[in-house]
Amino acid sequence: MIWKSKAEKWLSHQNLEQELKNVLLNMNQHILEDCFYKDLEFGTGGIRGELGPGTNRMNIYTVRKAAKGLADYISQKGETAKKRGIVIAYDCRRKSAEFAMEVAKTVGREGIHVYLFNELRPTPELSFAVRYLNAGAGVVITASHNPPEYNGFKVYGEDGGQIIPSAAAEITGFINKIENELSIQVMNQNELQNSNLLTLIGEEIDNAYLEKLKSIQLVSQIPDTCKDLKIVFSPLHGTARELVYKGLQAFGFSEITMVKEQEEPDSEFRTLTSPNPEERAAFEMAIQYGNNLNADILMAADPDADRLGVAAKNEQGNYEILTGNQLGAIMLHYLLFQKDKLGILPKNGAVIKTIVTTDMGRAIADDYGITTIDTLTGFKFIGEKVKEFEENDKYSFQFGYEESYGYLIGDFVRDKDAVQAAVFAAEVAAFYKSKGKTLIDALYDIYNQYGFYRESLNSLTLKGKEGTEKIEHILNFFRKNPPEEIAGVKVIYIEDYKSSKRLDSLTGQEENIFLPKSNVIKFFLDDDSWFTIRPSGTEPKVKFYFSVKGTSKENSDSLIKQLEQGVMAIVEELLQD
Repeated sequence: MIWKSKAEKWLSHQNLEQELKNVLLNMNQHILEDCFYKDLEFGTGGIRGELGPGTNRMNIYTVRKAAKGLADYISQKGETAKKRGIVIAYDCRRKSAEFAMEVAKTVGREGIHVYLFNELRPTPELSFAVRYLNAGAGVVITASHNPPEYNGFKVYGEDGGQIIPSAAAEITGFINKIENELSIQVMNQNELQNSNLLTLIGEEIDNAYLEKLKSIQLVSQIPDTCKDLKIVFSPLHGTARELVYKGLQAFGFSEITMVKEQEEPDSEFRTLTSPNPEERAAFEMAIQYGNNLNADILMAADPDADRLGVAAKNEQGNYEILTGNQLGAIMLHYLLFQKDKLGILPKNGAVIKTIVTTDMGRAIADDYGITTIDTLTGFKFIGEKVKEFEENDKYSFQFGYEESYGYLIGDFVRDKDAVQAAVFAAEVAAFYKSKGKTLIDALYDIYNQYGFYRESLNSLTLKGKEGTEKIEHILNFFRKNPPEEIAGVKVIYIEDYKSSKRLDSLTGQEENIFLPKSNVIKFFLDDDSWFTIRPSGTEPKVKFYFSVKGTSKENSDSLIKQLEQGVMAIVEELLQD
């Protein structure tokens, strides 16, 4: 077996890191196979996986391999690209600082200039820094909101956006030429630090970012009655604390309370079952603070500060956590309303969202005469569109968002940005507070105007080789045996992003989809509902997205339940095969 020979090669390697060797020597056969049965795949954003020894794990050798592939990709562009260099940031996770240095040592050996943050920093600041320093690329060591045992290597292009598939394919080509990840040569750390190839960065970038952050504020004079907006914020043991706090202060807010137990960086996330603001458990402590302080708004960012969750009080006086779709709609509606009122809403304005994000945003944008553009799932595609707008001036970027708590207001960053989202959400909350309303009230105002959109997500975690095969089985089944109806409602269109075809189920006519190919299928039903199936690009999961439009909250809740049950019943049968 190939995996056994790989494991033996690692165990016999003379200079194998002792910590990894000890783990290997005490590992059972089943886990050993999982560590070596494949190489970590360099996807459209980079690599991510569990920490540990082996080609299918995050360790200094797999990080060096990814870094060497990136270095070769940069080097083939010439000396100018090498001088422009690469910016490296890292978060609070296990091995993040060590992996960041390994990247620096690997690319430094190839003569590429390195800008390395002196301490942990948010992912969106990495995006900003690439643009600010006119660097050729960026890397952030993070696993975002994954559990503590994960880490990752995420790559950014010269525009500050996550690399697009064509660039990822080129880098993958260079990585695949590396035959032995254990033999990659790196620069000595002391030599790197004493060379002219390394520049440590920090406070200057922070200040430049915070100055740009002010540009997204639409109402600079917050009413005196709202300056005391009570805000509770948790960085969930991650990187967001400093920039969010300073940003809120710059926007005029002073009643800011940090969740002390979650304020300090912690690779183990000891107060959390999961460092994911999409999950209610991540808000438990913030809700306790909110109740004690009678706070107006609660916010939590994931560890690398690119996703933001928000909660506000409902009519029962309880904190309700807004979904990504809901918060996105609230912020979008406020942004377009204010820009229209101020006379600064451009006629060629455009909103960008992903294909699994609510259509409520499109309804809002249509009302203001603004174009909505759909992209594949992943903020890299939103960033790509922003760059396209910049180059051809056809559209003026106004707002970008995805259902998984990712938002972008100002295009000085080219990735989702929890810092921007936090300060902007506070401004929106202050506006509605001046009207005697909460963000939940604002949401229902939008529902009453545009329809009761309702979305849900169901994820199945299927780990290892067997899990990967099951995920493929599910997708292949729906692709080859598409349902004619779900819960009594006809399927009228099918979009298969793998074949780039949109099929009219009633007439059999096909048309092309002009988006990059992706292993995603979307089904449209006769009642304006839809569901989408896609494998996660960063976790061993298959995801099912559901959306309906009802006439009331009760109606939409009923419709989403029927749709979800109908689809998942088919999936349950497939898992029994």
